[in-house]
Amino acid sequence: MAKPIAGANYTIVFDGGAIGNPGRGYGSYQIVDRDGLVARERLEYGSQITNNQAEYRTLIAALEDLRDRLGRDAKEATIAIRGDSQLVINQVLGRWKVNNIGLRPLHGQILELLAGFGNVDLSWHGRAASVRLLGH
Repeated sequence: MAKPIAGANYTIVFDGGAIGNPGRGYGSYQIVDRDGLVARERLEYGSQITNNQAEYRTLIAALEDLRDRLGRDAKEATIAIRGDSQLVINQVLGRWKVNNIGLRPLHGQILELLAGFGNVDLSWHGRAASVRLLGH
């Protein structure tokens, strides 16, 4: 289980991938608060999904889950988000352009979801951390 990041009410760890690229997409995430595990989900996306689409979709699912759990309190929440996809992290932070037209709607959806929370800290962690926390 992930440990809460100092200063954050909630920590989201996410990872997605595809068997074949494109291929059968999958993802998983966990949400922890200061008291421990809030949610852990494993997702399947079907066929013809790229690894980057799976990463984006998994982060969207985690953000929607947390938003739904918090309701009106989401606007006050401080969340830390960790993932091993440099592409997703850097695109969401605005450091990299979203050149793939298929990722643009997913990117926009994440930005809209993030606007519904208080403070957000988004950063990359190594693949080993995702494997240790999520199992893949």
